[in-house]
Amino acid sequence: MHHQWLLLAACFWVIFMFMVASKFITLTFKDPDVYSAKQEFLFLTTMPEVRKLPEEKHIPEELKPTGKELPDNQLSQPLVYMERLELIRNVCRDDALKNLSHTPVSKFVLDRIFVCDKHKILFCQTPKVGNTQWKKVLIVLNGAFPSIEEIPENVVHDHEKNGLPRLSSFSDAEIQKRLKTYFKFFIVRDPFERLISAFKDKFVHNPRFEPWYRHEIAPGIIRKYRRNRTETRGIQFEDFVRYLGDPNHRWLDLQFGDHIIHWVTYVELCAPCEIMYSVIGHHETLEDDAPYILKEAGIDHLVSYPTIPPGITVYNRTKVEHYFLGISKRDIRRLYARFEGDFKLFGYQKPDFLLN
Repeated sequence: MHHQWLLLAACFWVIFMFMVASKFITLTFKDPDVYSAKQEFLFLTTMPEVRKLPEEKHIPEELKPTGKELPDNQLSQPLVYMERLELIRNVCRDDALKNLSHTPVSKFVLDRIFVCDKHKILFCQTPKVGNTQWKKVLIVLNGAFPSIEEIPENVVHDHEKNGLPRLSSFSDAEIQKRLKTYFKFFIVRDPFERLISAFKDKFVHNPRFEPWYRHEIAPGIIRKYRRNRTETRGIQFEDFVRYLGDPNHRWLDLQFGDHIIHWVTYVELCAPCEIMYSVIGHHETLEDDAPYILKEAGIDHLVSYPTIPPGITVYNRTKVEHYFLGISKRDIRRLYARFEGDFKLFGYQKPDFLLN
């Protein structure tokens, strides 16, 4: 009798241990919190559990890089250009900056955009940002000259001879078709440094001998904006800054006509909130940006961007401080208020060292 009880107790013990073991095995394979490293590896290679991944950031179709895969050392490059486009999209949506970031796609804008139908490229001209070189690239692509070196300097800006049609020369339907389907780009640089370059080029050095800047435009600015009426020197940078920062500058702009393209905002020139550009290049990183643009446009095997002299594209804070020295904070703040859209759209740092 005693042996029978022992046998019965042993049976119950075996059944109990079997139940505990089964429960443990079930927990082990169903509860991710009690995975051991080996069990997790074994389980995931046979029947992976569907888990919610961290939410992937949605990249709109037009922002996805279109070029072929880049070498390992350049894998981060497309991200830079996508971030530039995304910044533009975000600033364009900012209602507080709407007056500084939006402009109609008028004839003035369409006149700035040059067309290369052969390779389906649109280039928006932003003067004082190395545009002469990009024009040469397009002139060669259009077949007007066999190489950049063979283009005479006086032909580059002569639109009767350079073979570069403007987008404004097409019908509305043809314009829309090109805007939707062509590769589109333009180049920017620090807005204040660009204004200094425009002032030096048009009113100081004037290398292409354009007398109207000194003899017509400069006197008009001086008459309205010079503080010291007894001052007889030619136009000074301060006069130029006061003109550009005046909220009522447009009445003079109308008198100056298309010559204002050298100092109006990138927004007014290229309408970046209205036109979806493929790439925005920066003058400061042109050594990287120029080859990337040629590659993305599919023309890197046909033409090269002219050699960039060392150091020429680097932002020069000392030069900026020198030019703005002695100009009132009020006038500089008014200038920044006009160009704030350009600073924000293209990620240029607010020049607090001039404003405060």
